Amino acid sequence: MHAAVRATRLLADPAGEWAKLASEPGDPVYPLIRYVAVLALIPAVSGLVGGCLVGVVVPGLGLVHAALLHGLLAASFGYLASFAAMALLAAIIRFGAALFGGDMDFATASTLAVYSYTPVWVAGVFLLLPGLRFLTLGGFYGGYILFAGLRQFTKLPALNLRGFAAFVIACAFLLTLLADTAQRMLFPGALAL
Repeated sequence: MHAAVRATRLLADPAGEWAKLASEPGDPVYPLIRYVAVLALIPAVSGLVGGCLVGVVVPGLGLVHAALLHGLLAASFGYLASFAAMALLAAIIRFGAALFGGDMDFATASTLAVYSYTPVWVAGVFLLLPGLRFLTLGGFYGGYILFAGLRQFTKLPALNLRGFAAFVIACAFLLTLLADTAQRMLFPGALAL
């Protein structure tokens, strides 16, 4: 299935799309190649265009444009960090499930990590315009998508399911924050890509 179609369906009807995903064979590499590779381009390209061509509003300085080389390096780093974050989040889901009384294989954990991150990548389009960057907070919708997926893929009691979802959401937020902080520290001339 095409990544754009899957993303649209996942955003519109998470429970229905998770049911379809549950019937597909589990392969931890397929979502990385066919889904992350496409969707992670959205914030990378949008951040590059927004930071270098459109510009970013910096208090006291006005509209500032990042140098193209810095922007390219930062966008490349952010793109590659998406793959690393998905692998780490899948490992956290896989091994974290045992803490909450469940059991999960890496393929299922990878599916949950990758597809629940969809809103984060899609909201990356708002990096194009300085006045809309706050709308990237729409990525938090991924928490709901994750919860819907956990209900489909795990057989945990409701109380454990909520705790596990909160644990995974917190870890995903920290991974995103760490990747963003590393990007800003390594490429300070790229502004806020």
